[in-house]
This record gives sequence, structure tokens and C-alpha cells, in this order.
Amino acid sequence: MAFSQSSFKVLSHNLYTALNIRHDPVALEDHFRDDDDGPVSNQGYMPYLNKFILDKVVEGTFDKENVDSFCWTLCAKKNYRPKNDVGVLSDRDAFHLWCLFNFLSEDKYPLVLAPEEVEYLLKKICSAISVELSCVDIEELISKEAVQQSGITVWAFLDFVNTGRLTKGVEKESVTMAIEKVYREIVGNIIKEGYVWKKGHLRRNWNERWFSLRPSTMHYYVSEDQKECKGCIELDQNCCVEVLPEREGKRCMFCVKTLSKTYEMSAPDTKQRQEWTTAIQTAIRLCVEGKNSLHKDLKLRRREQREERERRRIAKEEEEQRLHLIHEERERQLVELELLQEAQRQAQAALQKEEQKRRQQHEELQNTLQEQLQLAEEARASMQVEMAMKEVETERQRRRIRELEDMQLRLEEALHQEIRARQDEESYRLAQARLLVEEEEKMKALLALQEEQEQYIQKTQKEKLELRQEMETKSQALEEAQHQLEKVRANRHRMDQDIATAQRKLRQASTSVKHWNVQMNRLMHPIGPGERRSSLPTVRVPSLRDPGLHLYHQRSEEREKKRLSEQGKTEENNRDEGGIVSGREERRPSHASNGDMDCT
Repeated sequence: MAFSQSSFKVLSHNLYTALNIRHDPVALEDHFRDDDDGPVSNQGYMPYLNKFILDKVVEGTFDKENVDSFCWTLCAKKNYRPKNDVGVLSDRDAFHLWCLFNFLSEDKYPLVLAPEEVEYLLKKICSAISVELSCVDIEELISKEAVQQSGITVWAFLDFVNTGRLTKGVEKESVTMAIEKVYREIVGNIIKEGYVWKKGHLRRNWNERWFSLRPSTMHYYVSEDQKECKGCIELDQNCCVEVLPEREGKRCMFCVKTLSKTYEMSAPDTKQRQEWTTAIQTAIRLCVEGKNSLHKDLKLRRREQREERERRRIAKEEEEQRLHLIHEERERQLVELELLQEAQRQAQAALQKEEQKRRQQHEELQNTLQEQLQLAEEARASMQVEMAMKEVETERQRRRIRELEDMQLRLEEALHQEIRARQDEESYRLAQARLLVEEEEKMKALLALQEEQEQYIQKTQKEKLELRQEMETKSQALEEAQHQLEKVRANRHRMDQDIATAQRKLRQASTSVKHWNVQMNRLMHPIGPGERRSSLPTVRVPSLRDPGLHLYHQRSEEREKKRLSEQGKTEENNRDEGGIVSGREERRPSHASNGDMDCT
């Protein structure tokens, strides 16, 4: 080991203190004991540094400048040696440039700075001290092959600045202030600083304050030393900056608007107002984009531009190589082309001889083909005549097929109508059967009532009063039954009419089917010379006298004769009894008989 364990222990203790990490001194002593059993002796110091120190670091809990100062102290003693211990830079200036170099360097070890970043940093420093950067010095620094390939190290950069080429005729205090300003801007993440007049919120008077603008905040102090902070303006996506007109004797006014307050300010001149408004808008844009450092964003953009330029350079080199290969290929093809032209000239002479032979053969073949063509023309003309005749016959057959198809569609429609008529007839027959059943039930009920009435009439004269009352009740029921019977007969009469209508439709459909069958037979007869097709099945037209209706009328006549015979017996019984009851009984059958005759 290059360092003793005691040196690593002191280094670890200082890192714990600088990074504000809580540690146990007893455990620290145990880690660096001299018996070769600790983690440092087994694994080395770098794994210990990552596991026990760097993994416990919490962002924002330590002062980064103190950590940078501690690291500068460790590495400067070994690497930073100005020539003859005399240089333009003081130790603090060298420390600030070292921090700026680390901030702008590439994210890989060892840390180096790209030539473009070196030029950017030197331009910032020269701009701060109002000195024009010499292009000759820059070219001398970055034109070295090692710098172009891998970049410049921080110690070479510090040696170049210590030569004094950039700061000829400039005092050390000015150089220190310029480096301090650039350090605060880039490392301290300060976008802009300066004195600006601000209007108070309570007393509404104007005071000159030192403002320090960062991406998310805008602090203002009493003076430039920043010891007494008077307030802070929080910047976010809801803030905006606006230019105000002159008023209250103040010029170059602008304001910063937040959700809760509006801060009115006045810059020394128009240029300063434009710079402040632009800087505040930049800070608000960084807040909206979620970025916490302007120069980190600019660094990433410059890196992307360098990578893009490198990609373009590589692409250009590849294109040049490709063009070189194409040029070589073209030269090779030219040589091959000359050889081919020579071979073509030789082949041309042989081709002419072959052409003469081919022409002779071609003339002979042409004569043969003309004779064959004449024969083919004659055959084609005969075939065209035959094809025309066949087309005429085909067109005639097509028209006949279309007529048959139309006739078939009409015939199918007539069949459908006949089927619907038969279905309607069947439904009417079912309804008529139901009505006949109801009529039989009513007749049975009426006959039962008449039998009960005859039994009551044959009783003795002593029960005549009770019999009259019961007869009145029965007569009312009989009247209601007769009324219902009349309704049933009226329904039957309507059903008879519906059946007659259905039969008329059926006869019409049958007539239509016969007509279309005749038309179909006429159209099918001329088609030939193929096989004869069987004619469509003829539809049988039902007889006009339906057996079901004939049976229904026979049963109705039998029931009517039976009812009339029973009615005659009842009238004879009523004549024997006499009185008022016989008169009523005579009237009731007479009404019933009249109803039966009407229905019949």
C-alpha cells in the first residue's frame, strides 16, 4: 500500500466531517486496526470508500465548496507546482479554476476538458476582465495532437493560465475578481447579480438592493457582501416578468409577478433592464423544464453539438472513403470497358457475317409465314361467321331463359298466395269449430233449464207461489242464455262469411295457378334439342263443396229438429196448466223459434 492505514483513517474521518455523515469513532478504529482483519486490509480502500462513505452521502446535507476545498488540498500538493513557485494565479484563483474545470469536464476518469470547453472557459474569463482572447494562444494550446485526441488536463490548463499570456497588463485583483465572478456564475449557479432599485410592499419607498438570481430563487440583500438578506422571490411556472412604463421618477422599470405578490424594480439603464428580464425569463424556463442549473444545460447542449460534429466528421470521412472506393471502382470499370469495346469490335465483324446468313434465312421464313398467314386468315373468316351465328343463337337462348325465370318467379308468388289462402281457411275452420262447441254447450244448458222448468210445473198448487218465484228466476237465466245463444249464432254467421271469402280467394289463386301452369307449358315446349323437362306439378283446385261444411250443416239441422220437438212437448204441458205461466211459456218458445229461423 502506498499509504498507511493511519493515513486512510485520517482521510476517512475528514471525509465523514466534510460530507456531514454521522459515524462511530469506535467502528472507524475497528475498520483500520493493524491486525490485517479489517475491511480495508481485505478489500482495499476504494471498496471501503464506496460502501461506508459515498453510499451514505445525502444530497443537500453538506457544503459542496468545503468538499471541493478538501479535495483540492489533497490533489494540489502533488500535482500543482507553478514554475519557480511564481504565477499569475493565487491559490484561491487556482482552486476556483480547478472547480470550473471539474464542472465543465467530461464525466469519465481521468478528468479532461474538451478543446471547445477550454475555449469557452477562457472566453468567459477574458470577457469578465474585458480582455480580448488571443486566437494564437488558444490555437497553440489546443492544436497539440494529444489535446485534440484526449483533451487537456486540469494541471496543464492551470500551467497555461499561469504563463500570463491571457492577462498581460491586467492586475491580479482584476483577474481574481473575474475568476470569482465566473466561478459564482457557473459553479455557484448564479444566472445574474447586480444592484437594482426595488419598491417596498409596506412603506412603498424605493431602495437599492443587491439581487442574486438563481434558477428557482431570486434573493436580494442590503449590499454586495450578501450578509443581510432582505427577502427571496420564489420562481416557478406561475411567475412572469413584464416591462413597465416610467412613473414616480423611475426609469427602466420592470416587475416580477407571482401568484401572491408583484415586485416592482428599476434597472440603471435600458440594457441592464433587458439583461435582467431575459435572465429572469431564463430562470422561469429552467423551472418549467425541471432543470436546476443553466450551465449544466448549456454544457449538455455543447456536448451534444460536439457529438453531432463528431458524427458528421465520421460520416464525412466515411463518405470520402466511399467516394474513393467508387472512384477506384470507376477506373477499374473504365479499363474493363475498354477491353469490352475491343471485344465488341471483334464480335461486330463476326456478327455482320452472321447477319447476312440470318437475313437469307429470314426471307425464306417470311415467305413461308405469308403463305401460312393467308391460310389462317381464311380459316379465321370462316370461324368468325360461325361464331356470329352461335352468338345469335346464344342470345336467343338467353332471352328465353330470362323469360322462363320471370315466369317461375310469378308462379312461385301465386303458389305462396294459394298457401296463405289455405292457411287463412284453416284458421277460419278452427274458429268455426270452437263456436260450434260453444253452441252445443249452450244448447245443453238450455235443455237442462227446460227440464227443470217442467219438473217445477208438475208440482202441486200449494207450492205454486214458490214455483212462480223460481220460474221467474229460471226465466231470467233462460233469457240470458238465449241472448248469449243469439251472440254465438251471430258469430257463426260472421265466420260463415269469412269462410266464403277465403273460398273465393282460394278459387282465384287456383285460377291463377292454372293460368301460369299453362303459360309455363307453352314456354317449356319449344326448348330443344335437349331432353324434355318434366312440367311443373299442377295444383289441384279444391271442390267448391267442402265436406266439413256439409257435415256442419247436417248437424245444425238435426239439433234444430230435436229442439223443435222438445219445444212442442213443453207447449202441450203448458196448455194443461193454463194461467199466466202458460202464456209466458208460449211467448218464450215463439221468440226462440223466431231466432232459430233467422239464424237458419
